[in-house]
Amino acid sequence: MREVRDRCVWSQQITHRDLVPYLIEESHEVIDAVEDGSRADLREELGDLLWQVLFHAAIAAQDPDDPFDIDDVAATLTEKMVRRHPHVFADEVATTPEEVLVHWNAAKAAEKRARRSVLDGIPRGMPALALAQKVAGRAEGAGVVVARADADGAGPAPSSEAELGDALLRLVAVARAEGWDAERALRERLRAVEAEVREAESEA
Repeated sequence: MREVRDRCVWSQQITHRDLVPYLIEESHEVIDAVEDGSRADLREELGDLLWQVLFHAAIAAQDPDDPFDIDDVAATLTEKMVRRHPHVFADEVATTPEEVLVHWNAAKAAEKRARRSVLDGIPRGMPALALAQKVAGRAEGAGVVVARADADGAGPAPSSEAELGDALLRLVAVARAEGWDAERALRERLRAVEAEVREAESEA
């Protein structure tokens, strides 16, 4: 990576911001390899994603004001994982996955004390469905019910991920037929939910 950064004229001009589209693309290619690829595909795509991490670290190492390199990235990650696994690296006990999550969330909350809302730290660039799932989980923690999980009179609720996929696809078909933007509709609804969560937090 250092050789490429030093000797490739294209790579020399690239910034963190320039790399974002490639990072998104490579992440989705890893997902495709996990869901529908071979072991060789997954190995290759993980390598491509790792290259993005190495590239960002190489750019960061050349920052004149606040440089860091891949060793610093690895050290920061190691420190975080040790803190978040006290049942592995300290004296806490966790015998179930649920107990592991309790330790993980407690450590994460301690790290993020400066955050004023459960919604802080959610990446805004996530796809709308992934964002909705994340916001719904955080909202529940703040006591705000985003939507009922049952069918609420609209027919039987999906009983599997396959049925859920069918139901979501039907909604997309409705949006298409009506000329609506499904992605925008969900994002706008999420903005309203976020406002509800922040209002509930301010009143708590």
